[in-house]
Amino acid sequence: MEKTLIILKPDCMEKRLAGAVLDRFQKAGFDLVAAKLTRLPPALLAEHYAHIADRPFFPALADFMGSRPVLVAVLQGTGVIAKVRELLGPTDSKKAPVGTIRGDFGTDVSVNICHASDSPESAAAEIARFFAPDEVFA
Repeated sequence: MEKTLIILKPDCMEKRLAGAVLDRFQKAGFDLVAAKLTRLPPALLAEHYAHIADRPFFPALADFMGSRPVLVAVLQGTGVIAKVRELLGPTDSKKAPVGTIRGDFGTDVSVNICHASDSPESAAAEIARFFAPDEVFA
């Protein structure tokens, strides 16, 4: 069964939308198999965003992601990686259609409610980054 990692970002938590976002994923048929509320320290953010750490927008993104606790979770289900990304809509919330999570709740390209893994390889690496094997109940 396929798994993906999601991070309900600081804007999601500040707007008290965690339940609404998780509800959409669960109504789509996905199981919540791991979850925790945590604050992301700079070293973990640098590791998680290593692929964009050299971009000019990275410092602002890291400040935003570390600004308050976030909910990190693992969802499981058939085709979960692609379907979660479809439910979220485009990364830039301004381009996301109404009816998608980012289109309904997001603000822009960074303040966009939720991070989601983009491939089986990144899902495996990201899940291992945030959860010990015995914390994922699948």
